[in-house]
Amino acid sequence: MATDKTRSTTRRKFIGGAAVAGVATIAMPQVSRAQTVTWKYQSTWPTKDIFHEMAVDYAKKVNDMSGGRLKLDVLAAGAVVPAFQMSDAVHSGILEAGHGVCAYWYGKHKAYSLFGTPPSFGWDAHGFLGWFYHGGGEALYKELVQGTLKLNLEGVLYFPMPTQPLGWFKKEIKSGDDFKGMKYRTVGLSADVFREMGAAVTILPGGEIVPAMDRGLLDSAEFNNPSSDLLLGFPDVSKFFMVGSHHQQMEAFEIIFNKTKHDALPAELKAILRNAAFAASSDQLGMAYDRYSKDLEEIKKRGVNVIKTGPKVLEDQLKAWDKVIAAQSQEPFFKKVIESQKAWVKRTSAYLQINNLDSTALQSAYKHFFG
Repeated sequence: MATDKTRSTTRRKFIGGAAVAGVATIAMPQVSRAQTVTWKYQSTWPTKDIFHEMAVDYAKKVNDMSGGRLKLDVLAAGAVVPAFQMSDAVHSGILEAGHGVCAYWYGKHKAYSLFGTPPSFGWDAHGFLGWFYHGGGEALYKELVQGTLKLNLEGVLYFPMPTQPLGWFKKEIKSGDDFKGMKYRTVGLSADVFREMGAAVTILPGGEIVPAMDRGLLDSAEFNNPSSDLLLGFPDVSKFFMVGSHHQQMEAFEIIFNKTKHDALPAELKAILRNAAFAASSDQLGMAYDRYSKDLEEIKKRGVNVIKTGPKVLEDQLKAWDKVIAAQSQEPFFKKVIESQKAWVKRTSAYLQINNLDSTALQSAYKHFFG
């Protein structure tokens, strides 16, 4: 018959043994988790561009969330391949991941640009990303990238960009006719819009624009935002900065992964790659508001005329969009995406226009408090 002392000793041994077994059970997965995968991840942006900073920020979020199990090794445009070859490099596995915008790949299929710079239907980038993730856009994106184009890519969109400026010019732009014969830089479907307005369009990556303007190869150009434009050196070659435009009224970043390598990851790392983009959307929008507004003030200090684009130019842009949409919708998939986007905007923007204050009301409130 066991004594109280014997039972107590046995109980302690059992508890101690269970604790050791529990530690062993917990520790074993930790050994697996310590294994690190490093991916080459190149952006399409120059090293000091705010967009490259955002590419770095996304990588940091992934690295931190994964506890180092998946490490994105960030490289700037040109480190492995030129900016406009990044997608092909990820497809082939030369790079495992890349950071850019869908408009850069519109040479593969014009509908690709609809997932980066769609027509200005009266929505904004928040509504665009809403369509992508809740209105059928992501399924259409996969149909294009993986189905039609047979690209070995997996992608996510994020960061609802503010409206892009009309660009940098030698004089104020007052109507669409001012673009006739102008040598102008843009990308994606925006190129078709400005060609309809009479411009001679050249498609260049960001780092090549200002040198081309300096040499007279371009008369004017747009890139994206005050911070990037300031860094690229636009105030050194142009003194008229036109803000507000329908050519790229909204845009979002695209992060792409080599699909074979993406699909081989554990489920939790795939989830981190996707959800880090959603976290970065909020974080980087705040960063953009802060930096864009400060850098716009710096641009003004450089002797640049900052001018809000007038209604005649905006009206002429919408008429050009009508022609581009009609022409490109002869291709069935392009038409399919356009119809999906229009249906989303017609429903969701109708709600927002009733519910939200319009720009006139917002300006009135701003003037009330700030003069």
